Amino acid sequence: MPRSSFSLLNGLAWLVAGLCLLPFVAVATAAFTGSVESLMMLWDTVLWRYISSTLTLVVLVSLGTFTIGASTAWLVTMTEFKGRRALEIALVLPLAMPAYVMAYGYTHVFDHPGIVQTTLRSMMGWGPRDYWFPEIRSLGGAALMLTLVLYPYVYLLARTAFLSQSSTPFLAARALGRSPWQAFWSVSLPMARPAIAAGVLLTAMETIADYGTVSFFAVPTFATGIYNSWFGLADRGAAAQLSLGLLAFALFLAILERNTRGAARYDGAHKGTLPRMHLSGWRNTWATIACATPVALGVVLPVIALSIMAMESEQELTSRRYISFIQNSLTLASVAAVVTVTAALVLGSAHRFVKSRGTAASLYIARLGYAVPGGVIAVGLMVPGGAFDNALDAFMESRFGIDTGLLITGTITALVVAYMIRFLAAALGAYEGGLSGVSANIDAAGRVLGQGRWGVIRKVHVPVLTPSMLTALLIVFVDVMKELPATLIMRPFNYDTLAVQAHRLASDERLEGAAVPSLVLVAIGLVPVMILCRRLARQNKTAAKNVIGDEPATI
Repeated sequence: MPRSSFSLLNGLAWLVAGLCLLPFVAVATAAFTGSVESLMMLWDTVLWRYISSTLTLVVLVSLGTFTIGASTAWLVTMTEFKGRRALEIALVLPLAMPAYVMAYGYTHVFDHPGIVQTTLRSMMGWGPRDYWFPEIRSLGGAALMLTLVLYPYVYLLARTAFLSQSSTPFLAARALGRSPWQAFWSVSLPMARPAIAAGVLLTAMETIADYGTVSFFAVPTFATGIYNSWFGLADRGAAAQLSLGLLAFALFLAILERNTRGAARYDGAHKGTLPRMHLSGWRNTWATIACATPVALGVVLPVIALSIMAMESEQELTSRRYISFIQNSLTLASVAAVVTVTAALVLGSAHRFVKSRGTAASLYIARLGYAVPGGVIAVGLMVPGGAFDNALDAFMESRFGIDTGLLITGTITALVVAYMIRFLAAALGAYEGGLSGVSANIDAAGRVLGQGRWGVIRKVHVPVLTPSMLTALLIVFVDVMKELPATLIMRPFNYDTLAVQAHRLASDERLEGAAVPSLVLVAIGLVPVMILCRRLARQNKTAAKNVIGDEPATI
């Protein structure tokens, strides 16, 4: 292959890796060179609240997602009960629901003027201060919202782990006198622990990255502190310093998640999965309730609430203003999805053809963005981007009398780069999964037939990768649609999206109006979730062929 092609591919890979590394370097530089006056003021006032609230939120969400995700995954894979097949798919649906959108719906229902408390006061004759009701706008409420939308991460990984487990250890435990539930706790759960831990750590990273939910519920976390420092105090140095602290925590979680996935290996041949145990009586009822409750709370109730709110609002989805919001959202999401998937193809191809420490390092750097909150990436790009724009404008003004304006930070360019950094890990995962069954011998065969590396990529890799990359396009597309903190900080002037509009209306306590853009976001989010559901259905058919043993016992 010509040397120029080799250099171009690796050069593009390092360009992408450099862009991914830029926010980390910029945040660290701005944090260490900025003034500490604002940070000291925060230290004396709210910094410890940021720390304690963030940690408490992570612990609560981790416990909640572990409990719901692991238990429901075991029930749908190891037992048979009424409604199991439908619930096995429905348990994934909360992935389509942004946490801040769910918060709007639950606030409308359970807040003091909501239908629940209003009905209680009417029925019981109570006054406003005559009773106690859990406060939805609280740290506990935020933890509940995040748990309901994030538990599918744990559910999917745990379900896959349970399906892939050998039946031998479980049968051995049963032969030694353990009940099915005791065998689950002593055998099945420990064997699935690495996958479950990886899912819990993913939910922890998503929790510290959340801004919309904690902002709406007025929970002081690092995410809200970064935004308040940037816009409220107009202190970029303090925002960078808070971002550095959050970045360190996020990278710690990313390293834990990476090590956990690396440890998820067990020796021994797979002997087939166990036939499901039929549940009867009260066990059947409780299993159905346990799996139906997360679906009802995570999808059905908020969608019903948002639909009622939307009908009561004065927002018109077909108005010129809303058409602009939809167009802006679709444009940003489409461009960012294409750029992100293309960057993943470049990085993955460079490492496949040249397996070196350099290409491996570029892949590792590219994956770090998933662990970094959108607000941190935004700060990390705005600082150097703003400095470049100001320097270029001053140079052009002094030399040529031309006002260049904000070429980077004043357009969607930097915002698209932020999205790429944030979601590149998902596209890389799709690339690696799509090519997992293509051996290096096929690449060599293409080279023997006269194709260079670009020819192999175009004629071999791209056709094989098409299903996986289309899925990655949809996932990144919807993630960009839902992304809030980076969009709030970096969007050009008067360039609002559906997520920004929903946040603005909710911040003004116009929840009925916020329901309209929120429902559009949910509807779009259902697209990749339904694709994932189709994959689950195919996986169910494959697992059914590997079932061993006789008819399942009824317990």
